[in-house]
Amino acid sequence: MRIGQVIGKTTMNRQDPAFKGARWLVVNPVDAAHFNTACTTPPPLSKMSTLIVYDQLGAGQHDIVGFVEGAEATAPFDVPTPIDAITVAIFDQIHHTPYAG
Repeated sequence: MRIGQVIGKTTMNRQDPAFKGARWLVVNPVDAAHFNTACTTPPPLSKMSTLIVYDQLGAGQHDIVGFVEGAEATAPFDVPTPIDAITVAIFDQIHHTPYAG
């Protein structure tokens, strides 16, 4: 799972019927250095590319979300579905302690 901030939404004029009833969000991945403050202070735009993420949870503008990509993103669907990223959590707080090794 990765963590990101919702910075917008997008619409499509055509989509697979499996996607009915949800929406597509533009998500900016949050760098690990900003995990602990992401829910209280807007994180800066990441050096990583923004993503289009399928959302069935109801995340809104500026929410901090957890999302998965690849094969894990297809898990909620009963049939093979063309998807690459899906939200799996909306965070109220994050407490991250880096592994010291």
